[in-house]
This record gives sequence, C-alpha cells and structure tokens, in this order.
Amino acid sequence: MMSVISTSRCRFAAHGLLIAVVSLLAAPAFAADDSQIRFEVAAGVSAHARLLGDGSVEVGTSRSPARQVLPASTDEDGGGTRLGHADYNFDGYQDLDTSATLGQVNESVTVYLYEPASGQFRALAAPEAPEISCEGFWSLTPDPATRTLSSSCRSGPMWYSDVYRFAGDRVYLYRSMRGALLETANLARILDLGLSEDSEILAVWSTWDIAGKRLETAIWNAFDPPLRDALMPGRSASVVPEKLLLYSKAGDTSTKRYLLKGDRVELLDEADGWLQLRYRNPSRGPVLGWVRLPTNE
Repeated sequence: MMSVISTSRCRFAAHGLLIAVVSLLAAPAFAADDSQIRFEVAAGVSAHARLLGDGSVEVGTSRSPARQVLPASTDEDGGGTRLGHADYNFDGYQDLDTSATLGQVNESVTVYLYEPASGQFRALAAPEAPEISCEGFWSLTPDPATRTLSSSCRSGPMWYSDVYRFAGDRVYLYRSMRGALLETANLARILDLGLSEDSEILAVWSTWDIAGKRLETAIWNAFDPPLRDALMPGRSASVVPEKLLLYSKAGDTSTKRYLLKGDRVELLDEADGWLQLRYRNPSRGPVLGWVRLPTNE
C-alpha cells in the first residue's frame, strides 16, 4: 500500500509521459533549422524570422520591407533558442514563438502575436497572479477546440499546469492546479477510489473568471487538465463505512447529514485534514459537504 497517492515511481512515470506528449505536440512548430524560419501567416502573407547573435529575433513579413527586432527566450542549458509558429490566439493567423530549455526539463516560451491591422508582431504578456503555478509561459500548447493555452512546468518532483484563455486581446488564468495531499492508507478507510500502485496523481483544479474570482474546484488527475466550459468532474469514489458524517464546512463539529456505504461521490477539494465531496442525490440534486479525513492517531 502506498503511503501517499503521489508516489515517486508514479510521479516519474507520469512525468516521462508528459514530456513525450509535449514534445510531440510542439514538434510541428519548429523548422529543420531552428535559427531561422519561414512560414505563411495567412493566405498571401509570409513571414521570415531569424535569431540574431545578441539573443534577439528579427522578423518581417511580405507586407513590408521593414523588420522588427524582438527579445527572444533565453537558453541556459546550451540547447539553443528555437523558433516556431502556431495560432496562439485562435484568430486564424499564425503567430511567432521562441523557446529555450531552462533547468534541463522546462521549456520557456515567448509568443509574438501577429496583428493583421499593422502587419507586425507583438509580444504576448503572461498573466501574473498568486494562483499561477508556472510564472510565464512553459511548454505552451494551444488547443483550438477549447480555445485554451496550456502551460506546464516542473518544480521538484512534480509537474504543474496552468490553463489560459483570451478575453478580447487579453489572456487570463482560466484553470490552475495544486497538489492534493491525501494519504491513501487513511483515505481508504472512508472512500474507495479504486487506486492501484501506479495510478494517477491527484490535484485540486480551480476555475477562475476574468476578474480572478474562483468559481469552482475539483480533484482530478494532474496530467489530464479539464479544459471545456462545463462543471468540472471530481474524482469518483464510493463510501466505505456504514455511515459517513457530512459537514457543511471544514472545521464544523456537528451535523445531521451523512452518507451511506456504497454512495458514489466526487472529490472536490481538500484543506487542513478535510475533504469536500459532491453527492448527486437522485431526488434532490447535487449535495455538497465536507468529511473529516482519518489520521494515524
């Protein structure tokens, strides 16, 4: 039995998978010679970018003979700065990007959005907020289906992700994650998650609005960020004891509510030895509450 859900072996296996997935997603954006790149911004408009010796990037388009010189991502590990392109703001125009490896595993990305009115590129500023796990853009992946940008970085043995969206020309934090500190031996006394030794790493995902207000939380796989506009699903589990007291908020000392053995619940949040659950009552709809996590005492 694992002592905690996030075992080292599980973490490193998942990390290797994430690196491979990110590499496959990023590969088509790079040219064979990463020091310069030509690409079609839109029908009838081409762009040419090249890295300069001072660490900047020079870029121009077929619309004008003028050239822009922009700051590029900085390489610290000797792998070199690379050039690529993708439609990062989902407006139908290809944008320029530079990337560089930092800390051996993290891929810093700088994005320059193409502005069709001026025919120039401008750097996309990464949002700043206390809830952001990866300051800046890292291994940035656009998802046209959900119109989101996923940024992933590694800190210590754990990978973290932030998901961004656009509101007009502004990008904001849409979903973020933090580790869920749940000891499986104790958790198994009240909930059956069907976890195996090499199961997923659980994290608390939060949804934010454009003003930075938290809208919801849900505990889900750290490597499968929920992207679509819908109520986030919580990790499913079933109640183990004959009766499990359900409190209105964490820290409460009394309640008349309870769950029964076999009830299916979703894990939503955890804090200070408490776990928030959602039970979908067949007649009364979703019921939210908190249960006290068992301890070793």
